[in-house]
Amino acid sequence: MARTGIRASKRGRQFVKSQDETLEEWCRALLQAYKLEDVQVDVNAVLALAGVAAHAVVRPAAPLTTFIAGFAAGLAAAPGREMDAEAMDAALAVARTLAKDYEAEAAAGTPGE
Repeated sequence: MARTGIRASKRGRQFVKSQDETLEEWCRALLQAYKLEDVQVDVNAVLALAGVAAHAVVRPAAPLTTFIAGFAAGLAAAPGREMDAEAMDAALAVARTLAKDYEAEAAAGTPGE
């Protein structure tokens, strides 16, 4: 079952937000906290990468992979330059490929070589 957020309306009624709405709200809150309001994040792409890492490596690899991919994308943007979609896509692609390669190597008995 998908997690949802419960909020009270102005009239005191409660309504349930979808998982997608909750994630988008959380993403906006994080971007605002880091003063990155202008950065566009493809939440579905990040979640897909997390899924690949979790299934191809081990479950805890999901947050680690997405953190490192995001960090790499940030470093790929030159100082003073805004983060661009190409840098983020490239960072996600590297992590996705590495996770899939790890899975194949694990099946062959040679993970991480």
